[in-house]
Amino acid sequence: MADKMELKEVEVWDGNLASAHSLRQAQVDVVAAYPITPSTPIVENYAGFLANGYIDGEYVMVESEHAAMSGCIGASAAGGRVATATSSQGYALMVETLYQASGMRLPIVLHVVNRALAAPLNVNGDHSDMYLGRDSGWIQLDTFRPQEAYDLGLIAFKIGEDHDIRLPVMVHQDGFLSSHTAQNIRPLSDDVAYNFVGEYKPFNAMLNFEKPATYGVQTEENWHFEHKARQHYDLMIKVMPKIKSVFAEFEALTGRKYKIVEDYYMEDAEIAVIAMGTTVETAKLSARLSRKDGIKIGVIGIRVLRPFPFDEVAEILKNVKAIGALDRSSPNGSVGMLYNEIAGAMIGISKAPIMKNYIYGLGGRDITVEMLKNIYIELNESAKAGIRLGAVQKFINVRGPELTFLGK
Repeated sequence: MADKMELKEVEVWDGNLASAHSLRQAQVDVVAAYPITPSTPIVENYAGFLANGYIDGEYVMVESEHAAMSGCIGASAAGGRVATATSSQGYALMVETLYQASGMRLPIVLHVVNRALAAPLNVNGDHSDMYLGRDSGWIQLDTFRPQEAYDLGLIAFKIGEDHDIRLPVMVHQDGFLSSHTAQNIRPLSDDVAYNFVGEYKPFNAMLNFEKPATYGVQTEENWHFEHKARQHYDLMIKVMPKIKSVFAEFEALTGRKYKIVEDYYMEDAEIAVIAMGTTVETAKLSARLSRKDGIKIGVIGIRVLRPFPFDEVAEILKNVKAIGALDRSSPNGSVGMLYNEIAGAMIGISKAPIMKNYIYGLGGRDITVEMLKNIYIELNESAKAGIRLGAVQKFINVRGPELTFLGK
């Protein structure tokens, strides 16, 4: 590694710079990238670190996001530690290659700065791109603020590169609300961060001529089913224990604790909301204020989107009377993804709670403390009545007549 970059105990970084430092400290071999708002500063900062001699690696400038992930796939298959970043339309262009990366079991790390999908064109944050790639076979971690973009950026390498796992990992953060928001960050020293991630140990590297390996094979009906079934099995059975063990190791090193499902005020909660991204922080503040009004509200933040933590969610929510799933993406003719996942987790509960789906924040529209407090009031009224009051689905803070769907 080149000369170390000295870090203070506390740095003021936004989420993009935090992610870039995690790539630097992991000593990534190759970053193949094409810029797109609001993720551009991640790869731009990495290029700056390389140009200034802080790291040894390769920065490959390509013609599109599809080419960026294709370059990452080639570099990872060759035996390198590889990462990149993208958002929105770039992520959509990558989707074909995302399935290639996971199917080839290549432990690439992808920082996704979540942003709305066109049309109409919008550069602000929502979870449309996150939802688009949820079934692409990648492990997916969700961050709520810039410190977590840094921490989970390091954690991602240690999870995906384990030889029992060998799967790519996405690290999500909200566009602008996290990516461009500067906060106090407590980074690790370069040596400590690299020792935590560990030296990269290739598996079936194409450039290991002593042990030839083939990538990109064709299977058709003979073996395709078995391949995909095995990939699903490993995601569902092997990945969760590994994530938990790496979280525990990181806590022992830093004192910062992460859980598969983060829960707040759930000990005596009668109602709960489930959220992702920066909304979790706002929901926590709103819950603290609503509890002063006598509403026993709890908050759940989904830390691991894939594999989805069905058992952990069901255990935390088993005693609540009403649940609100907060989806920051248009359901386009259905219920929201998060609502659907939570319903799947709760299907085996003997007395299923009342569930409502709240669509909010599309294209960067604000979700405020007062809006969330009103959602808590609605859920509390349903819980007291013992039946769902109003429609299943409601759009929050949208101009025009109130939009509610699926029931009265």
